Amino acid sequence: MTAGQLAIVLATLVVVLARVLQAMNELHSEMARLRSETQPLLEELQASVDEARDDLERFDRLLGSAESISSRVNGATRVTRLALSAPVIKTVALASGTSRAASRLRRKSR
Repeated sequence: MTAGQLAIVLATLVVVLARVLQAMNELHSEMARLRSETQPLLEELQASVDEARDDLERFDRLLGSAESISSRVNGATRVTRLALSAPVIKTVALASGTSRAASRLRRKSR
């Protein structure tokens, strides 16, 4: 290789390296711009995620309370049904029997 050819290769290499350096600088500035634009969005997204997490935790507590209330109401309903069913049945039977007896007495009186 002659000195002229070597000079051309070196000049070409310098030009290519200069363009690579320019591209790297442009890429670096573009990345900095992108970072400055996305940082507020990421912070807003994080705040939204935190708020959603808080809402889910609050909903979970509310759902747990509703389940507890439902369980207590079911238990109270069962206890009430058991406590009142026998007296109500006996009262209905007594009323029915009294009604029949009164009906028979009225028939005999005629």
